Amino acid sequence: MADFYQNGIVTTLHNLADRPIEDLEKELIEFSEKRPMALILPSLFSELEGEALPNIIDHICDVPYLNQIVIGLDRANLEQYKHALGFFEKLPQNHRILWNDGPRLKAIDAKLEALGLAPKELGKGRNVWYCMGYILATGKAESVALHDCDILTYDRGLLARLIYPVANPQFNYEFCKGYYARVAHGKINGRVSRLLVTPLIRAFEKLVGQNEYLDYMDSFRYPLAGEFSFRRDVLNDIRIPSDWGLEVGVLSEMQRNYSYNRLCQADIAKTYDHKHQDLSADNDQGGLSKMSIDITKSVIRKLATQGNSFSMEDFRSLKATYFRIALDFVEMYKNDATMNGLQLDIHSEEKAVELFASNIMKAGESFLENPMETPFIPSWNRVISAVPDVLEQIKEAVEADFEEFKQS
Repeated sequence: MADFYQNGIVTTLHNLADRPIEDLEKELIEFSEKRPMALILPSLFSELEGEALPNIIDHICDVPYLNQIVIGLDRANLEQYKHALGFFEKLPQNHRILWNDGPRLKAIDAKLEALGLAPKELGKGRNVWYCMGYILATGKAESVALHDCDILTYDRGLLARLIYPVANPQFNYEFCKGYYARVAHGKINGRVSRLLVTPLIRAFEKLVGQNEYLDYMDSFRYPLAGEFSFRRDVLNDIRIPSDWGLEVGVLSEMQRNYSYNRLCQADIAKTYDHKHQDLSADNDQGGLSKMSIDITKSVIRKLATQGNSFSMEDFRSLKATYFRIALDFVEMYKNDATMNGLQLDIHSEEKAVELFASNIMKAGESFLENPMETPFIPSWNRVISAVPDVLEQIKEAVEADFEEFKQS
């Protein structure tokens, strides 16, 4: 059973009683009359052929309270888009697929690029951003959940617990971050969150002193979780990163835009397992190595906007401080694993710490070389001010793709 402790400055909604999913869904059906609900699924085409997504869709078919499902499809040609139409056809809820590589949506992206308003990188951030635009265009939902498509341990209880805080009309939350124990197959996973993000935040606290933003980030039990939910008005002015800093960037934006009593985190799963990224120690442009650099730069940029200045000497101190804190964390997790009869390889853990420490320096160097770098995608409010009918264009493109190819 989970504890009920409230840590930090963000409300934690625990799983204290293993409440039956049927009870939650009964309430969510009632909530949907006042706050219609949508789900965003950012997906690569390859995930349609994997093990996780077919099971996820089977579970979502039984979800009774969703008014809308929006699937963002990346890396798909025409035949693969047609295959996706058939793959998702079993969903009984209203659903549409954004064929991001199709000519209609690419033409809209080109128009925005000419104005300097398009996402600069391909990836999940870009996919999610366009899905958010489609949600705004259709106006069918007041509460929106988003989760990844590679969750191997998925059941519909995860979605119910994720969307409940922003769907309940008696709650005032604008945003909910999901969290869970990254334990599967007798191992503790989640290396980047355990061994980079938390030790890095603690190291920054020693470097810059007490800081409200760092306190806020340290309040989240799993800051890199890809599952979160929000009220529709959040979509208008949030700026999300297009790089691997998506999850950290979203948390930073929510802190900038809302008071803490409007934000929460919820325990959404007892166990969670998904596709694991390679450490990529020899390639800082891929895997967990690139992720660690982008995340570190995201935190550096946020602190810089608050008036903190950094030099290479600061980053050397940060690296040394981080390294010592992270090694202490390795010992903590080893003891935790041992007591619970789980596996934890100290050698591989410390190799990850060494890589992350090295990448702190790379992130610092990159920031100093280009301190004005802005990986954030513009807010939809800004895009609409420049192209007033952009949302209608997106809606029409998605519908035209669907109508043209649904029967072929």
